[in-house]
Amino acid sequence: MIRLQKFLADCGICSRRKAEEYILSGKVKVNNNIVTELGTKVDEIKDKVYFNDKLVNIEDIKVYIMLNKPEGCVTTAKEQFNRKTVFDYINIKERVVPVGRLDYDTSGLLLLTNDGDLTYKLTHPKHSIKKVYIAKVYGVPNKKKLDTFKKGIIINGYKTLPSNIEILQNDNKYSVLKISISEGKNRQIRKMCEAIGHRVISLKRIAIEKLSIGNLKIGEYRYLNKDEVKYLKKICEKNG
Repeated sequence: MIRLQKFLADCGICSRRKAEEYILSGKVKVNNNIVTELGTKVDEIKDKVYFNDKLVNIEDIKVYIMLNKPEGCVTTAKEQFNRKTVFDYINIKERVVPVGRLDYDTSGLLLLTNDGDLTYKLTHPKHSIKKVYIAKVYGVPNKKKLDTFKKGIIINGYKTLPSNIEILQNDNKYSVLKISISEGKNRQIRKMCEAIGHRVISLKRIAIEKLSIGNLKIGEYRYLNKDEVKYLKKICEKNG
């Protein structure tokens, strides 16, 4: 048994605070009875909850999560070597899957959702979704290397698509680079940096298009708001 406002929030209808407003205004029913008491509890399996006269089903609710993935965990549900997975950092009822992957030793923005259609679109090469990373590398790449990186590099017989790269900081021994790519081959950025002679020390994804990790702490997650979900769907349509 859980509180009604938490049930609505868990289903992705709204925040708990907004759910309280809806309950008090008579917009929520439990088993066809209008409920206006905030202390009401419901059985997630037996009770039927309605919002604006529409049945709320957890399995029908699409959820969209942003996780700031730590280094040292894998982007899979099952792990044969008993390493941590990204699912050790989220606590939700719905079954979600990662949108694409981040390497074991790469941190940063990872989306998880049960929206299979959006997952397909965001990961399909034809949509050319831009991902932005911050990489710390050994050495300082010169202009020739930067230009080579931008034009595309042949890795394992495949030429990468044009990308963006800029130096944010450098102290001769190390550089901090901002890199944007629109594809997601296995360990692609690490391989591209090695190809121009600058091995990656650390790598973090900070954005997918204009959707930024912001101040979300490492190992924490949050639900995307409606505008962010709408934005992701829009860029898929635009790039499709």
